[in-house]
Amino acid sequence: MKYINKIGLRIAFALALIVVTEINAQTDDFSFEFGSVTEMKNLYAPKSVEAETIKWKNVNTEEKTWSVQDDGTLVCKGMPIGVVRSEKQYENFILHVEWRHMEAGGNSGIFAWSNANPEEGKDLPDGLEIQMLELDWVNLNLRDGKQPPIAYVHGELFGVGGVTTIPDNPRGERSKSIENRAKGKGIWNTYDVVCVDGVVKLAVNGKFVNGLAKSSQKKGYLCLESEGAEIHFRNLKVTELPPSVISMDQIAPELK
Repeated sequence: MKYINKIGLRIAFALALIVVTEINAQTDDFSFEFGSVTEMKNLYAPKSVEAETIKWKNVNTEEKTWSVQDDGTLVCKGMPIGVVRSEKQYENFILHVEWRHMEAGGNSGIFAWSNANPEEGKDLPDGLEIQMLELDWVNLNLRDGKQPPIAYVHGELFGVGGVTTIPDNPRGERSKSIENRAKGKGIWNTYDVVCVDGVVKLAVNGKFVNGLAKSSQKKGYLCLESEGAEIHFRNLKVTELPPSVISMDQIAPELK
């Protein structure tokens, strides 16, 4: 009996070691720099003010998930599913970013006003998701034999993790683009996102086509999403705008 108990303890120890290893693999302490941020007042300064580089911290991915190329492109391999977050929080800002999926049906996005802290058992945090889907997503994810709406992949906006919003162009609780403007696999897309006092407006490839209002969270982290497929980002630029009058319950908790 003692021999059996020893074997059981060894098995339990081995299983615990595997679990710890898996957890550590998705909570690596690493960071990288990508993109830039400046304040609106610097655009009108008499002398040029150099933009600051944005530092991104891991939340629940792996270091090999992300790599900044020599030309400044950020490559996300898509696995494991999770996010990295900006070092600091942002409230009112304009976000410019270019992105392209490298796989048919690729899924990704950027979170604004996020707590960057996924609940236990979940891979993604709360916040306002700015959807980035490759055009074939609707062909590869049939529902009862039918395609989801094509507008789904052209920059849907929606609150997640308890963050509520009022969509400009409702598709349930989500807001869909009123014009289909996204480009397919391997082609660069441009998003310009204006986030001010709980209101979001999204331009896809040069035209504003989506928006929402009254976000219950109005200040938080930016998160880049890894969600199963390789995606590339480039020319990410944040211009910070003056703050609003907001309450503490509209601000995500600060992280170390």
